Amino acid sequence: MTSNKFAVAALLGMALAASAEAQQAFPNKPVTVIVPYAPGGGVDIMIRAVAAELTQKWGKTVIVENKPGAGTLIGAEFVARAAPDGYTLLATVDQTIVANRFLYKKLPYDPDKSFAPISMMVESDHILIAKNNLPVNDLRELVATAKREKGKLNYGSYGEGSQPMLVYSLLNEREGLDILQVPYKGIAPVMTALIAGEVDMATASAGVAGELLRSKRIKALAIAGKKRSPQFPDVPTTAEQGYPYLRSTVWYGLLGPAAMPPDIVSKINADVTAILKSPGFIERQVTARGLTLVANTPKEFAARIQEDAASTREMVTAAKIVPQ
Repeated sequence: MTSNKFAVAALLGMALAASAEAQQAFPNKPVTVIVPYAPGGGVDIMIRAVAAELTQKWGKTVIVENKPGAGTLIGAEFVARAAPDGYTLLATVDQTIVANRFLYKKLPYDPDKSFAPISMMVESDHILIAKNNLPVNDLRELVATAKREKGKLNYGSYGEGSQPMLVYSLLNEREGLDILQVPYKGIAPVMTALIAGEVDMATASAGVAGELLRSKRIKALAIAGKKRSPQFPDVPTTAEQGYPYLRSTVWYGLLGPAAMPPDIVSKINADVTAILKSPGFIERQVTARGLTLVANTPKEFAARIQEDAASTREMVTAAKIVPQ
């Protein structure tokens, strides 16, 4: 028994030593971060800025690769099936981990078991936006127009489960409207379509829509949050306009495949959150883009995912969205 105890202790010591060595050695080759959207969207811009800083910090290239399509399923499945060694990561929004579980009968990954949460980087309330020549200027006017012209208005989304799809589906259900969905492969193509007048409306974070709103290439109808945006204080919230149920917040998160060594998760979290919390980065990439810094721990991120899943379930049920 004594010899067995010594053997177990020796093995435990070797495992701890190997774990410490792995953390110290990580990374010893390039790291790839998968974005399951087309280039140019909010999470894509954010993770490219983080990747540039990590490349300097680690002395190893951090590559951002876009794998858009199928409501983020393509990119997410790729990461879920990758080796859990920290060299393939996923930068995405809440749709992938939260909403998709309610929108698809069968997912190629398990939202709770296929990934290791690393950190929720930032979050932002969505803005309901419209093309400039749409003859409405706020949410009340939109609802009135949509009631008169059923089936004539549309919105751009980036697939099943995306925030625009949830917002306008819920608005359709609650107000008896028929605003049609036009799906794209990411928020950037949606914004291009909106500017060109190919779609009537969309939703986006201030980080994505801010500059377009300031340059008056599109217009804002409502802030889908608890309070007005500091960047756009003249735009009333959905609640102020009589639609308190219409809330939409997007977050950008970083995850890896499940079964990643905890010390590797901790190292990536520490290095990423240090970058996010640096004053210069906050000024350039967070505040300037109308985002709110989160930079939480893996445990806090995992808890937030479960909280959001509960609230999204209610939203999907209220909108009577049938899983596909």
